[in-house]
Amino acid sequence: MKKMETTRTMAERWNLTERRVSKLCNDGMIRGAVKKGRSWQIPADTEKPVDRRVRTGAYQNHDVQTRLPIPIGVSDYRLASTEYYYVDKTLLIRDILDERPLVSLFTRPRRFGKTLNMDMLRTFFELSDKDTSIYFRNRNIWKCGKKYQDYQGKYPVIFVSFKDVKCLTWEDTYANIRNLLQHEFERHLELLESPKLNSYDKKNLKTILDGEANTAEIEASFALLSELLHKHYEIAPIIIVDEYDTPIHQGYVRGFYDSIIHFMRNLFSGGFKDNSHLSFGFLTGILKVAKESIFSGLNNPKINTILENRYSEYFGFTHEEVKAMAKYYQAEDKYPEICEWYDGYRFGNTDIFNPWSVVNYFGNECQPRAYWQSTGSNSVVGEILATADNNVYEKLNLLIQGKNISSYIDTSVIYPQIHDNPSSIFSFLLVAGYLKIVKSEQAFSGSFICELSLPNKEITFVYNKEILQKLNSVFPQSTAIAIQEALYSGDTSMLESALRNLLLVSVSSFDTAHENFYHGLVLGLCAVMDNRFEVTSNLEAGEGRYDLCLSPKPGNDKLPGILIELKAAKKCTPAQLKKLAGEALKQINSKRYDAMLNKRNLSSILKYGVAFCGKAVEIVVG
Repeated sequence: MKKMETTRTMAERWNLTERRVSKLCNDGMIRGAVKKGRSWQIPADTEKPVDRRVRTGAYQNHDVQTRLPIPIGVSDYRLASTEYYYVDKTLLIRDILDERPLVSLFTRPRRFGKTLNMDMLRTFFELSDKDTSIYFRNRNIWKCGKKYQDYQGKYPVIFVSFKDVKCLTWEDTYANIRNLLQHEFERHLELLESPKLNSYDKKNLKTILDGEANTAEIEASFALLSELLHKHYEIAPIIIVDEYDTPIHQGYVRGFYDSIIHFMRNLFSGGFKDNSHLSFGFLTGILKVAKESIFSGLNNPKINTILENRYSEYFGFTHEEVKAMAKYYQAEDKYPEICEWYDGYRFGNTDIFNPWSVVNYFGNECQPRAYWQSTGSNSVVGEILATADNNVYEKLNLLIQGKNISSYIDTSVIYPQIHDNPSSIFSFLLVAGYLKIVKSEQAFSGSFICELSLPNKEITFVYNKEILQKLNSVFPQSTAIAIQEALYSGDTSMLESALRNLLLVSVSSFDTAHENFYHGLVLGLCAVMDNRFEVTSNLEAGEGRYDLCLSPKPGNDKLPGILIELKAAKKCTPAQLKKLAGEALKQINSKRYDAMLNKRNLSSILKYGVAFCGKAVEIVVG
């Protein structure tokens, strides 16, 4: 008589979940399996069944064994590592145990594997009544030996993810966070029966569980739960907070920033500051919120931004990992295309691919598309663009043209600072994944001066879609089209009318104080025009520096070259304003700003002298 085993035993042997083995039995995929009551018995000598559920595209050879499915949107480590193709990031555990930081913050763009990695840490470290080592025995961390294996399954864990806390009001945000914390308490109901907790401990525990806690008690919930877990298990727990800054971002955009910052400061202080009941703390997010605003007094947290070498290879895919994936799915010939579309990021000293886009590429029969587009909110970017100066618009325009820019990068910027420093747009774009660092030098302040560019073909599409759409919200599309047509045709009256309408509708009296404002306004309008022109600003030409030049790109020589010189004054009469516009045109001619355009043999060169006074505008064309 054959020896029979339980689904749990076979799941451990095959490195599958018990649920998956039961489903295979139900589907008749395991020969000889017999159901007894509600459980299955499986012949002990049965080979691991081949997963034939999903085919990954027409590019596969159907004569070979069907491969593991693509893990699109899978952030559960147990599921990802057993039932899907998993890119092994478990050496993150080794590096953390070697360094032993008390509290670590990992900042990376959205969809770069933060949640999956945090769930991996939870699965590795968390105490469980099941043997969770089965999820690591065939992974890189297990090959590192007993020194690291001994940490597996040894700690109680507190795990909370704020990634879906995207509410419109502070009241709803608070209620959402309170429910998440209450559910985490419910994961530890064993504490209610613990002989190591006194009646006062259990009373405090039940206050949270019964939904009767006040705000102060909710703010102290990390401190309370970590203390009770430490008492019960006699080992300090690990606290993991995924996407900690999502509700902070919502608070800034929706007008309850001060409330969320006050709450988070108290919550995190209880959990991470001078907490003797903490073994390790891990947080992830997109933005490194400055210590002064939320991590005040926290004891030397390890901040791991995209500028750090530490842990640089664990979020996103490396070249070797993408090559292995392409080989597995018999798409090695697609590797150059994958590089063109999804490579180009640089975290620390490691070249990185966008993992979300790579898995979607393989999951969609190797069709190159901008899969990362619209996977998150960027309303802060729109707010910065609405107050940007001419320097910001000029740099955005250079990026559109595929050129590099240099910018000061502050990795500790806090949301309220963006009104005071519009150039912080490039810090936001960098940490959010819209830019890559070509090279960087550390400034005296501890921040960086970086040379930046767009990372790849995908981001060029995303940039035009998401970033330039924000510009379109500042400059209505109808106005931009009218100005574009007027510039092409040399229609001065049409151009005056469109600019005047824009000033009347979109600009406050306070905004119209300096020439730089008008320069930025017109440059921004040029930036949202079609891509047949190369737009440059403040460059040397002839005997001086022009304000704006629109030079037709190669192949568009039938279009006119366009030069614009801007002037601004206060308290001008209409006659004085017209004279000022004439002086601007005269400067174009006297300084020979058209010297470079004359060498192009263009069909024509249009020269505009533009003068502003408040919301009034005069234009002279030559």
